[in-house]
Amino acid sequence: MSVFLFAAESTADDFDSETFRKLSAEAPELNAMVLEKALQASRCAVSNGISVPERLAVIDFSLPSARQRLWIFDLKEHRLLLRDLVAHGKNSGMTSPSMFSNIEGSHQSSIGLFRAQESYRGKHGYSLRLDGLEPGINDLARQRAIVIHGADYVNEDWVRDYGRIGRSHGCPAVGRDVIRQVVDNLKGGQLVFKYYPDEQWLQSSGLLNCEKGQVADSKAPSGSRS
Repeated sequence: MSVFLFAAESTADDFDSETFRKLSAEAPELNAMVLEKALQASRCAVSNGISVPERLAVIDFSLPSARQRLWIFDLKEHRLLLRDLVAHGKNSGMTSPSMFSNIEGSHQSSIGLFRAQESYRGKHGYSLRLDGLEPGINDLARQRAIVIHGADYVNEDWVRDYGRIGRSHGCPAVGRDVIRQVVDNLKGGQLVFKYYPDEQWLQSSGLLNCEKGQVADSKAPSGSRS
């Protein structure tokens, strides 16, 4: 398999084939194609002016919520920092999500590449705001109040009792025991990639196909609703 087809304009070396190889070794249960696309989108975002991140989170929404489908990597040290559970929106599906939206009030998750921004304390406690970087796909994330926050329904007890974790209003909620680690590792401009094998997105994404000028600039007012 050819691992990377990147835009020639990109000068970031943090997403090369060596990075792919080392991160794959750190996270053998992460689908190699999902990791490849996360690095492709990240490199394209950097080539379009996004600051080179130190860390990258990958969420594979093709997996059911009972699986640990969140990975956080240190891109400098090529290390896996965390693998854990993460929720999807209640209108995206029950155990496994299949529907995604960029629409406010949809209570669905959205896919694509995001930049993690400022931490804050809201109704869910310590949380992290996200800006979507893909126009028409997730660029309304801040307006929709799509944030990373802790939730009581994201834990292994839920998996044992119900065969799945609880669902959010669209936020990638994580367990309260890891929320500080997640926020502190991602705040300040790190990247978050949410994957699902949606053919329309895979074919049309400006970041996955690396087209110039395809990074959204989302600065809408923010809050926390889910």
